[in-house]
Amino acid sequence: MRGDDQITGKREIFGTDGVRGLANAGAMTPDRILRLGMAVGRVFKNGQHRHRVVIGKDTRLSGYMIEPALTAGFAASGMDVFLLGPLPTPAMALLTRSMRADLGVMISASHNPYHDNGVKFFGPDGFKLSDETELEIERLMNEGPEAALAAPGDLGRVKRIDDAGARYIEFAKSTFPRRYSLEGLRIVIDCANGAAYKVAPTVLWELGAEVKTIGVEPNGFNINRDCGSTATKNMKDAVLEYRADVGIALDGDADRVIVSDEKGRIVDGDQILALIARSWAKTGALKGGGVVSTVMANMGLEKFLQGQGLSLERTKVGDRYVVEAMREKGMNVGGEPSGHVILSDHATTGDGLVTGLQVLAAVADEGRRVSEVCNNFHPFPQLLQNVRYCGGDPLSNDAVKAAIKAGEARLGAKGRLVIRKSGTEPLIRVMGEADDEALVRAVVEDICAAVEKAA
Repeated sequence: MRGDDQITGKREIFGTDGVRGLANAGAMTPDRILRLGMAVGRVFKNGQHRHRVVIGKDTRLSGYMIEPALTAGFAASGMDVFLLGPLPTPAMALLTRSMRADLGVMISASHNPYHDNGVKFFGPDGFKLSDETELEIERLMNEGPEAALAAPGDLGRVKRIDDAGARYIEFAKSTFPRRYSLEGLRIVIDCANGAAYKVAPTVLWELGAEVKTIGVEPNGFNINRDCGSTATKNMKDAVLEYRADVGIALDGDADRVIVSDEKGRIVDGDQILALIARSWAKTGALKGGGVVSTVMANMGLEKFLQGQGLSLERTKVGDRYVVEAMREKGMNVGGEPSGHVILSDHATTGDGLVTGLQVLAAVADEGRRVSEVCNNFHPFPQLLQNVRYCGGDPLSNDAVKAAIKAGEARLGAKGRLVIRKSGTEPLIRVMGEADDEALVRAVVEDICAAVEKAA
């Protein structure tokens, strides 16, 4: 079985989640970002009204370079720009709609290290752009900027909005049921030195929790460094040190969340989906009779949902595909094992903080410890390995194809393989899963060895 992060052979700069790369290189240089802003402005200007775009960012040093380049591009195309400062990606999706903007922009490389950065776009409905829109933007970038230039009197204006964080804080609190309180709970929150370093602790504190913070001292270089949802050791250690009831770790732009129970055991995105599906199904809030996840979702989740009379719909890797399937099938819960969970009753994209609040609401409802509420199934052994390549298409190599076919035969009906290209890095991702851990490891290692030779 294969999943592909990319629309192969079509998009040149857009990946699965906007534009992303090494800061001040390739697509992420000021001149390219300027041209990107002008092309996007040209696509989203329709009609004679004053067009507006809202821009937020995370805490990377390169944000100070990318933000003014984008701002210049939008202003040159005649769009008014509102700068909102450091905010989570889901806050930008929310505020795009709330402020009736024609476009929302988030400057972030999500869970990547500080030296990468990226640009994510949201349409006026708060959803990420379609493949067709991204292709049109790339076409206009290649045409050149002259057609996008506004007349001197039509240039866009630029304004900074100071209360954007407070607006998001109030929204996030509103998603937590009023009948519950976080009083009496000691919560560790790891903000990954990223976009939520101010808003997330404030939300938890205002809801009554005793809050212990880590990853709330960004310096431009330490976003996601040994912290956050991709490096959970500090969170787990803090939970044990403070004898906390729960730990919550966000990533750099706070659209992902990983939870720790009171014993320091990780609750990943699959377990979170299982909990929310079970909890919402009990109250009648779950729509569509199940949840949406990707080809990476654990088979243990699928079997758990089947036992609850619920379905698991799988998509290609990438939250945009999860959202598309949710909208198509009328479902309101979806996500990925990484902790990128979409709850469409509350948000149009993944929101780590809001997802964490739904976990806490389920814990409050059941009146039991997090370890008792959040571990709903035993995951199948799953192994993911990445192989870097320099060019070409290793997956079209005959030896690689033969290794994949042999691996599928060895796993049979009791397991599965997902082989895919990354949409953001030159990597082949090889994932195997079955109830036999030794077999999974052998199969994955054989395929990775074949890819390495072909790369």
